This record gives sequence, C-alpha cells and structure tokens, in this order.
Amino acid sequence: MNDSKPSVICLMGPTAIGKTELAMRLADACPVRLISVDSALVYRGMDIGTAKPSPSELTRYPHQLIDVRDHWDTYTAADFAKDAKREIEQAIKAGETPILVGGTMLYFKALIEGLSPLPGADESFRKKLEERAAREGWPVLHAELARVDRKAAEAIHPNHSHRIERALELIHLTGEKPSELKNKRQGASELFDFHQYALVPNDRLVLHKRINARLLDMVEQGFVEEVQQLRSAALHRDDCPAMRAVGYRQCIDYLNGGVDRASFISSAQAATRQLCKRQLTWLRSWSELKTLPLSFNPSKPFESPQEIRQIVVLLLKFCEKSS
Repeated sequence: MNDSKPSVICLMGPTAIGKTELAMRLADACPVRLISVDSALVYRGMDIGTAKPSPSELTRYPHQLIDVRDHWDTYTAADFAKDAKREIEQAIKAGETPILVGGTMLYFKALIEGLSPLPGADESFRKKLEERAAREGWPVLHAELARVDRKAAEAIHPNHSHRIERALELIHLTGEKPSELKNKRQGASELFDFHQYALVPNDRLVLHKRINARLLDMVEQGFVEEVQQLRSAALHRDDCPAMRAVGYRQCIDYLNGGVDRASFISSAQAATRQLCKRQLTWLRSWSELKTLPLSFNPSKPFESPQEIRQIVVLLLKFCEKSS
C-alpha cells in the first residue's frame, strides 16, 4: 500500500459476474462510497436492460454516477473521469473508502491513466491513406508506421486499418510518435493509490448460462416496455449513444420489425456474451490487477458463489487499513 496517497478500491469484472452484490456486501460492513463505473447506468430510465440496482437497493446502498444523464444526452469517458475524481475526493474527505465498481473498462482506464489530448480527424489526409492502402495494402502502411514508431506498430495488427490510419494521422498532425503521446496523459494515479481487483469466472460457460438466464428475466420484468417508454420521449433518437448499449439496440431492431421476439432475445444474449468476452480480454492485459476467481453452481447460476464471502473478508481487511 502506498501511504503517501489515499487508497481507492476498484472492483472490475465482466457483465453478470456479481460486482454489485459484492459492493453492497462491503457497504453493509464498513463506511464506503460506491461509485458506479458503467456507461449504461449513467442514463435515467434505462433500468431493466442494464440490470441497474433497484430503487430500494439504491436507497440502502447509494451509488454515485448512476442516473446522471437523460438517455438522449452524451456522457464520455472524459466526463466520467472528471466526475469520478470528484466523488473520490468527497469520499476521502468524509472518511469513506471509495469503491469503484463496474465493467466499463474504458472508464477505468480514462480515470486511472488519463486520456491523451489528441487532435481530431483530418479527412483529406485519411482519404490519401485509404487510396494508398487500396493500391499497396495496409501491411505496407503498417511497415511505414513501424519505421517511425516501432512501439506503436507492435501493438497494432498489420491489417487493422482503422488503428494504422489513426496512428499515421497522429504523426501527420502532431509530429510526435503515438506511443509517446500516451505519456502526456494525466491520470488520477498521480493523486490516488488504486488497488485493482477483478472478479473472473472459473468456468466461462457457466457465466454464459447466467447471462442467458438474466436476459430472459429482463424480458419477463418488462425490458421491451422499458424501451418503448424511452422511445416515447420527445428528444429520443434511435441512434443516440445510450441506445447502442447491449440489448437496447437489439430490442429496437425488434420493435422496428427487423426481427421476431425469439431472434431479439437470442441476439441480445449473444451480444451480451460477446461483451463478456471483450471485458475478459481487456482484463487479461490489465496491469497491476489482482484476479478473484468465482465458481458458480451450473444448476443454479444466480446463486452466490462461496468465494464471495472470502473476498468480502479480504477487502474488509483492506478497508480497515485504508481508513
């Protein structure tokens, strides 16, 4: 533990793993401030499809940064980093342990590491790159990037056109190496000591079963009706950022007649499993992360794993030390 900086606990993990339950158990036992790290929970009215804690749970276990925007508004990673920093500071001032809980990895990254002050797109330069790629192929442009910034090129696949294009564009616009621009980020790790934990499944297939069952439960609770209500708002747009959330875009396709109900459910389940896969992939590359494996009962996927109690005990000891 770094005694020179206030301590912050991060509880990460894939969707449906049980992060919220763990956070609420910790709140039962010690003075903490729960800060949501979820790009969908920030929106008012998006309750069922996001598995948002119920009103009674939020009364008993207040979460900061839930319901802070209308669904037609935008909320960026930069917005989150600014708001989360404020909430952490207020928690520390109140003698509470800040606990960041959620699965939006970009938000964690924006807060802890900071965001690079990067310029916008140069459409004319991009057009020239795309014309060259059509003639010569993206691997040739990737090799060109490697000659200028080997470190940046090593992190990009030779056929990943968008990332190659952006890296070359940054060199063109700033005259600097993209890998070095990252060093200009100003993250909150300069101010706080982040202790990062990730709940991960011992068996991903059991977590998939949990995901599938949860989606069915959401539909039973009125997920489709929730989306219909959101669409009735005067400022609603089907293409607003909030409606890109997993499950919501599949539901809108169903409501627009693009698919039948069964296809909507199966596609929403599949999209959620894909989200889970992306989150786990991101976590595997995360530095300074302590993983906390969980074993779910295959026949009762919603039953709390036994390891939850052990994890609570572990984190409670940490909270006591940091207070």
